[in-house]
Amino acid sequence: MTSIQKKILTLTSVVLVIMSVIWLALTYYNHKTQQQYNEILQRYLSMNEVTTASQQVITDLNNYMIQPSKGNRERLDDSKERIQQAKNDVSKLRNTENNFTLTNYINLIDSFIETTDRLLLFHSENDSEASANEFTEATRISTYMSEMSLALLDTELKTYNRFYRGIIDQSGEVMKLGIWVLLLIACVLLLVTYWFSLSITRPVYKLTKAANELSKGNFGQPVKVETNDEIAFLAKTFDRMRININNLISEIKHKAQLERELQESKLLLQESQFRSLQSQINPHFLFNTLNTLSKKAYLEGSEETSDLLVSVAGILRYNLKRLDRSVTLHEEVVVLKQYMDIQKARFTDRLHLYIEVDPSCLGMKIPALTLQPIIENAVIHAVEPKEDGGVIWFRVMDEVDHVRIEIEDDGMGMSEEKRLQIINDTPVLSEGHSTGIGFSNVVKRLRLFYGYEDVIDIESVEGRGTKVILKIRLS
Repeated sequence: MTSIQKKILTLTSVVLVIMSVIWLALTYYNHKTQQQYNEILQRYLSMNEVTTASQQVITDLNNYMIQPSKGNRERLDDSKERIQQAKNDVSKLRNTENNFTLTNYINLIDSFIETTDRLLLFHSENDSEASANEFTEATRISTYMSEMSLALLDTELKTYNRFYRGIIDQSGEVMKLGIWVLLLIACVLLLVTYWFSLSITRPVYKLTKAANELSKGNFGQPVKVETNDEIAFLAKTFDRMRININNLISEIKHKAQLERELQESKLLLQESQFRSLQSQINPHFLFNTLNTLSKKAYLEGSEETSDLLVSVAGILRYNLKRLDRSVTLHEEVVVLKQYMDIQKARFTDRLHLYIEVDPSCLGMKIPALTLQPIIENAVIHAVEPKEDGGVIWFRVMDEVDHVRIEIEDDGMGMSEEKRLQIINDTPVLSEGHSTGIGFSNVVKRLRLFYGYEDVIDIESVEGRGTKVILKIRLS
């Protein structure tokens, strides 16, 4: 079977080979021409460098004679090294046509350097007249060198004039060749493209016509395309699709119905889990609270007892009316303070609570009865077991892209295994007592409410306390 891919690859390969050969030929010719041009340009620059260097030596000699300082002497030495280097470069430019002139030119440079050395010698001996004479001689030689440089450049121009003309002629020929090659390639590509397009468009038209029939619901007309490439295979596949399309539509509808039912079941399961969490309350908490209130009423006046009763009533009212919806962080903080007022009455000086709350965060939404079970867990494990009590810190901070809530205690901490069990939502043996909404339930409710796993974290070291961190994103 002659595939469409094979046709395309063959055509592309031929074009690439032709273009590659042309590109390589042009690149080689251009590189060779540029190399020859650079060589000639370098010859001109080397000859011109002698003139520039000799004039710089004259300038530095004059400055040194006027002010024989160390800096002027160093600049003069640099100029002498420069003209010596220029002499070496010019020596490499010798050929049959400039041999005699170049020899005289190099001898003139040597005479110039010797005159400069004699001037420095006379100047060091304070022989002003001899120094002046040598300076005049050096200036004269520099002038001769400039004139001879022009003569050498003129010789070079005449020598390479034929080369320049050859470059121009070759460039014209290459341009003509390139135009003819491009025209030939364009004609061949037009013919091949026309033939190639017919071999594809005709069967595609038939296939399109069959697809239009299927789109109208006519599944009885067979799809036939007689070619020897992939389009014939596509037509056969399309015909099998015509046969199976009704079954596929029915199957898709059935799957959609199952997915819809599964989603409804998932929502009902989440709702039932939430209702189950709401229904939990531990009467032991009420017992301890009422017991504390009775002792307070017995030991002191009724004012503080009244406050405790208000706190208890507030917590009970909050549990009964608020668990079916979200609340603000401000409401959660109020309930937390009411709960801690009751616990302070119970533990007196054994319980120390420090609260730091950023007021700008209090309007944020949070599941009802979230903070009180966490701080209750801290009371049970950090304050109650210790004879001298403990300290609890409650902080709410604005962290730009999220609100950070910390509940920290100085209790005995927990093992890494237990910490991971709580974070990973694995079953944990219940310890102590609480109002009923346990720590693991709080973790589940937070993740269910916010929709991401890292909403809660726990930092704990055995013997050094525990810190529960809520990270609530701002969106």
